[in-house]
Amino acid sequence: MRSLSYVQRAVLEFSGSLFPHALCLGDADNDSLNELVLGDTSGKLHVYKNEQSKPWLTRSCSGMLTCVGVGDVCNKGKNFVIAVSAEGWFHLFDLSAKPEGPLDALQGDEQKATYTQHLPANTKLALISDIDGDGLCELVLGYTDRVVRAFRWESPPDADLTCGQLVTLKKWLLEGQVDSLSVNPAADGTPELMVSQPGCGYAVLLCTWKEDPSLGTEGAGAAETREVSTRDVILHQTSLRIHNKNVSTHLIGSIKRGPSAGRKEAGLFALCTLDGTLKLMQGSDRLLQGSDQLLWSVQVDHQLFALEKLDITGNGEEEVVACAWDGQTYIIDHNHAILRFQVEENVSAFCAGLYACREDENSPCLVYVGFNQKIYIYWAVTLERIETSNLLRVMEGNDEFSALLSQLHVDANDPSAVRELIHQTMYFPNSGDKRAANKPN
Repeated sequence: MRSLSYVQRAVLEFSGSLFPHALCLGDADNDSLNELVLGDTSGKLHVYKNEQSKPWLTRSCSGMLTCVGVGDVCNKGKNFVIAVSAEGWFHLFDLSAKPEGPLDALQGDEQKATYTQHLPANTKLALISDIDGDGLCELVLGYTDRVVRAFRWESPPDADLTCGQLVTLKKWLLEGQVDSLSVNPAADGTPELMVSQPGCGYAVLLCTWKEDPSLGTEGAGAAETREVSTRDVILHQTSLRIHNKNVSTHLIGSIKRGPSAGRKEAGLFALCTLDGTLKLMQGSDRLLQGSDQLLWSVQVDHQLFALEKLDITGNGEEEVVACAWDGQTYIIDHNHAILRFQVEENVSAFCAGLYACREDENSPCLVYVGFNQKIYIYWAVTLERIETSNLLRVMEGNDEFSALLSQLHVDANDPSAVRELIHQTMYFPNSGDKRAANKPN
């Protein structure tokens, strides 16, 4: 396990407190560059841009914000920002109209949401994604009472947002607390809605409304009947070992394999637990419990509370990123190579993804919210490789290195000769006698 030392970071000011899921990265204003969106317990929504230490804009909401999100929740072809409070208030913001200057950004605190709707209370999680394979996004909310609800935005054609509303699609009741919502592709490519369950387990929630063509044409009574349905929950345990059923679990799905993965197969997903278990799994038959394939499992001595995915190397393959309360961060690739990075203080929230720290492009970033009224965005986190290597392996296939070997009359296909030359150059550069250098084993 190698240790990293990231030093390039942006420090943002944040004076409030927040829930762990009230933080995300996304293109909030549809300018193709990602922003940092954060909701606090006082009902303020903050949007940060680039390396500006203060929020680019703020918005007022009702109640304690427990989760935020960025996505095309209204299926209008552009992103919206959502903020949901513990009291059940759903706030929808269209931030495409940018503030004119700093004064407008300050006055933005008085601006209200583009649309507001009251939903069932005790929300803790939010997910904007196509969960039924129809090409349109749905909104999925997780609650503290072990309930998950799915909603769809409906509005008259060509109407503005004030004429629409969220319509309930389904309600699921889980056995344990839900700490994560995610989507993972099945073997046929269709999305599956997954929720974490305590003890390193998860459940697949079936979207049976696809078989109900009358959705949106029935009255409120029929909608309530659909909502109270608690079927179509398929529980999975990820190992035969008995885990602590009280330990919280987080999961992340749709982990990219890279451009070389061409055949159709179930997607990769990862799980982590508060007692330090990390797993990478490949999905299988959603109806068959215990059919998932374990790719690797790691046990660490830190309390993991957040799980993300991020392409650190730029090869199209996303690594698993897990963060502990004390700031210890683990980055693990698909081949089980492990890196770790330590932030110097405890953190209250963490996320990872693409962020435009510079004004012209998105780049992979790690975001930590500390307890000292600061947000740390580490933006120079890209690496050439995750696994350990050596100089000989790195220089293989380098045309310039091969040309230099040819000029020195060293056979590039003779590893011992190349190794001796590198050893001589690095440790005895001024010695003309190669015998002064001991050959490495």
